[in-house]
Amino acid sequence: MAAPPEEESLGALVAQASHHISTLVRSEIELAKAELKFDAKRVGTAAGLFGVAAFMLHLCLILASFAIAYGLVQLGMMPWLAFTIVTAFYFVMALLLALVGYRRLKGLAGMKRTTRSLKNLKDVAGHDKDEAAALAAASSLSAPEPYRGPTAGQVGHHRVPMAAGSSTGSAAGTAAGDPDPGHTSPHP
Repeated sequence: MAAPPEEESLGALVAQASHHISTLVRSEIELAKAELKFDAKRVGTAAGLFGVAAFMLHLCLILASFAIAYGLVQLGMMPWLAFTIVTAFYFVMALLLALVGYRRLKGLAGMKRTTRSLKNLKDVAGHDKDEAAALAAASSLSAPEPYRGPTAGQVGHHRVPMAAGSSTGSAAGTAAGDPDPGHTSPHP
């Protein structure tokens, strides 16, 4: 039988608290596992249903293609020509969709602004190292000069913010000599 709380030692109370916390953590982990299993089953079922629906839509597209081709045959067209027209239509549609997808991929910026910004920071850091070496050579016994390069709040400070309602790449950025007119900074 456990002793009343007034008679238990501090060590026993800490041991009980530790045991209760570990039991609570284990219970929470088990609950999370159960919830994840349930959610994974739901996601798997939904993905399977979407797959079946996509397959059925594909079958409908095939049947509609036959219907269109036979409709052209009923209008007096030769069967080979009707099926060739339907095939050519789908071929042209596939080419157009591939062209649109290619153009969207081609339009990716490839982190040009980040690369340019990092290069500018590297140039600034290299310039500061050259200045520090010259100062050290000039006065070998004096204390080094404090850092005077751009701070984290000043990087990008030279950029001109765009006016509200103006489009990206407006003349506002180029008039101030901004190397990247489409980029604005939250700093004034």
